[in-house]
Amino acid sequence: MPQDFANWLPSEHLLTTDELISVIEAAVSQGINEVRLTGGEPLLRPDIVEIVARINSIPDAPKLSMTTNGLALAELAKPLVEAGLLRINISLDTLDRERFKKLTFRDRIDDVFAGIEAAQVAGLAPIKINSVLMRGINDDESTALLEWALKEGLNLRFIEQMPLDAGGSWSRREMVTADEIFADLSIQFSLTPVDERGSSPAEEFYIDGGPSVVGIIASVTRPFCASCDRVRLTSDGQIRACLFSMVETDTRLILRDIDLSAEQKRARLVAAFQSTIKAKLPGHGINDPSFIQPTRPMSAIGG
Repeated sequence: MPQDFANWLPSEHLLTTDELISVIEAAVSQGINEVRLTGGEPLLRPDIVEIVARINSIPDAPKLSMTTNGLALAELAKPLVEAGLLRINISLDTLDRERFKKLTFRDRIDDVFAGIEAAQVAGLAPIKINSVLMRGINDDESTALLEWALKEGLNLRFIEQMPLDAGGSWSRREMVTADEIFADLSIQFSLTPVDERGSSPAEEFYIDGGPSVVGIIASVTRPFCASCDRVRLTSDGQIRACLFSMVETDTRLILRDIDLSAEQKRARLVAAFQSTIKAKLPGHGINDPSFIQPTRPMSAIGG
């Protein structure tokens, strides 16, 4: 996010915890079997442990995971696990303190490392590290990041930078591609494909014969839209069939309609999920000349 970002949503535009649970219950009733809490930064939400506990108490509770920057994880990992969190992804693009400060505007890389250690102690597994390589910034760290992840027993995944940055500075020409990442890693490691990718966004590769693996998410150069089974809910209650969707379905409007009964609201939420998923397009269109970058950045959609 840009250093001067100030376009925060007023709290009344955000779903309350009760509203959030109502939407998730409707989704689970329609076959959604995993919920991932992302952001923005989910650990900034003061009731995040309560949210995890309440999702975990839903009948036929979904598997529960989270993506976080890890800054608050040292104190929250244990209570989150006790509340029902199973897995966690931690975003970390560099191992260098000065680069971390430049990228995040915070001198807090030690807090991320402490959060990773706390997650390990709390029993979260697997712990995945999400890294985005950027040309001329950290693209020389691919090998170092993988060596560090192997040493710490972490699952590393490299993600191609997508056109969802708040500053609108994304450039296809400057993007570090999956092929480049694979080539760089192959200088030091022998990488062989893991079979049975399923609907996972990451292509995984055994490292030097396994069992350790590294993942590469090639959302731009090798899109996996045909197998995508994900749908997104924004913090202000919009259902999106794709990260790059230009269409949203408003659940907040349903939930706050005083003329609807609880049963009617639930029925409309169910219908909203069904219509959104049925309308999923065959691809995100990044590689089409007519592609238009969504107005919402990743931090406002849920990464």
